Amino acid sequence: MAENYDLVIIGAGPGGYTAAQKAAGFGMKVAVIDKDKIGGVCVNRGCIPTKALLYASNIFSMMQHSDEFGVSTDFISFDFAKMQDYKRRAVRQYRREIEKSFQNGGVTFIKGMAKIRRGRTVEVENENGCTYLHGENIIIATGAGVVIPDIPGIDLPGVSNSDRLLSASNWNFDRIVIMGGGVIGVEFATIFQALCSKVTIIEKGPHLLGPMDAEVAADLEEELRRKGIVIHCNATVESIRHEDGLSCTIAHLDSGERRVIKAGQVVVAVGRRPYVEGLLGEDMELAMNGGRIAVDGEFMTSEPGIYAVGDVSARMQLAHVAMAQATYVVEKIAGKPHTIRLEAVPNGMYAALPIVPSCIYTVPEIATVGITEQAAKELGMKVRCGLYHMEENGKSIITHKGSGFVRLIFEAYSNTLVGAQIVCPRATDMISEMATAIANGLTAEQLSRAMRAHPTYSEGIGAAIEDAMKKEAKYE
Repeated sequence: MAENYDLVIIGAGPGGYTAAQKAAGFGMKVAVIDKDKIGGVCVNRGCIPTKALLYASNIFSMMQHSDEFGVSTDFISFDFAKMQDYKRRAVRQYRREIEKSFQNGGVTFIKGMAKIRRGRTVEVENENGCTYLHGENIIIATGAGVVIPDIPGIDLPGVSNSDRLLSASNWNFDRIVIMGGGVIGVEFATIFQALCSKVTIIEKGPHLLGPMDAEVAADLEEELRRKGIVIHCNATVESIRHEDGLSCTIAHLDSGERRVIKAGQVVVAVGRRPYVEGLLGEDMELAMNGGRIAVDGEFMTSEPGIYAVGDVSARMQLAHVAMAQATYVVEKIAGKPHTIRLEAVPNGMYAALPIVPSCIYTVPEIATVGITEQAAKELGMKVRCGLYHMEENGKSIITHKGSGFVRLIFEAYSNTLVGAQIVCPRATDMISEMATAIANGLTAEQLSRAMRAHPTYSEGIGAAIEDAMKKEAKYE
């Protein structure tokens, strides 16, 4: 006999635990199922541990240059095992907060493999056997798994994916080749370069960061090269051999040139694919779209009452996208007004603007929201663009962090903000102001009225607004 719930959630990552917290807050009876720990990949093997290591490695890097600020020390070193221990403590603390919210909200957590069957029944298999749950509604939030390319040598010792790399305890990363120049790849490159590794990135596309604004990607690439990271774009790893360490044969797609790169470790970071393995019983079927679960504008699948949020269905694989979609779905189920928006159409405009921030935790940080200048041109939109280079900024001068810029794009007739790209320290914090502005259709004039403290990196936003207001409109 299946136990009844108002909402059954499969997956305990950001989409799953957010849905559970929201639903419990509305008084629903909620169950969450996951084969692993609460928090999913993001908390246990992704966002939180990666950012912890980024923070730790950046402290070491800053200490190496502390003499610039009049701080001297005779000896600086790092203990990778202790860094990993710090990372694990951060993960445990974050996970405990989620567990506490489940307990306080009366959310039932079941560890096991979930399989959806007809009639909105979920079969859960674990060491105790099989149990059955029935949900008035079901949310699938199973996330995505690591993509492993099919090339010779990919299973050799020393070849790691991002999950395994984050659990390593011993230092063996003096020479590291990273396959993939997306967000995961460049963040790992930042970590290990800061720890004095010789880092090489192999990226199949024409530039790093894939669909990111080309000028932002070029700025990051220049900064990474300046730090000594070797970057090969338009290139792939054809094979990996074990000979006095690891040897990677790479092929340049434009010239056909081949070369061999030696490495102590190879990290595979070529992307992630939606995780749907074993999710559906033989009596159940859901429509798919390019490997993702297909959903409508309300995030409902082809089966009424069953929803999918986050990486398993979304084009943008971001934790905060999963959390926003989960919030939207639970509010819909509960019949509550929506408190969050994923896109906006400002007054007098015909284009839907994405208001999902994209953040990359490199040094300097990168954050974008809305559309780029190139996208505005393709939409036939007339725009004014404001640009401010951060080397002129007082906080940048104080901290010796002068690289980067703030670029803001305003629709020309209304002066409404439609896009922002920020490259500087704290960019991932600063972008929220820009996302709020786009979501609420704020204009350059309205944004310019806000006083920004001095000296702060945020003054760059005010300067970019001022620059845009002086310029002629571009494009028709």
